[in-house]
Amino acid sequence: RMEKFYWAPTRDDRIGVCKGIFQADNVHPDDVVKLVDTFPGQSIDFFGALRARVYDDEVRRWVAEIGVGNMGKQLVNSKEGPPTFGKPAMTVEKLLEYGHMLVLEQENVKRVQLADKYLKEAALGDANEDAIKQGTFYGQAAQHVNLPVPEGCTDPSAENFDP
Repeated sequence: RMEKFYWAPTRDDRIGVCKGIFQADNVHPDDVVKLVDTFPGQSIDFFGALRARVYDDEVRRWVAEIGVGNMGKQLVNSKEGPPTFGKPAMTVEKLLEYGHMLVLEQENVKRVQLADKYLKEAALGDANEDAIKQGTFYGQAAQHVNLPVPEGCTDPSAENFDP
């Protein structure tokens, strides 16, 4: 049976692990410190994702060179063998750029999750589902102020319905 072990790495722990992540790519230790300090709230996995992004660039470049339609010929039973990729230049500027992009992606995912949660749990979420399906839902504002909603282009059952 395995025990659960929770680890909250310190700044020094994170720097040490990240130096290991980027060691094979010849990223200077001072640049690793700069990365960790620029993104202090990020997990160790975040820094692995930065490294992977740079390698992804090499794959994209290869696909652009040979064309998407020729990938199969290059990958399956190719006489030349599998494609080879050189070690990409991993600059601190490129890593910082990808880091900021990843942070924006994280924020977007959080926004989408919050919006989904709100819509799922909102009072109107399921409360008016039957009226929406029947086409008789006109919105909460009209219900509160007792305004008559005239028959018109937004009412699918109206004679003058215009989608």
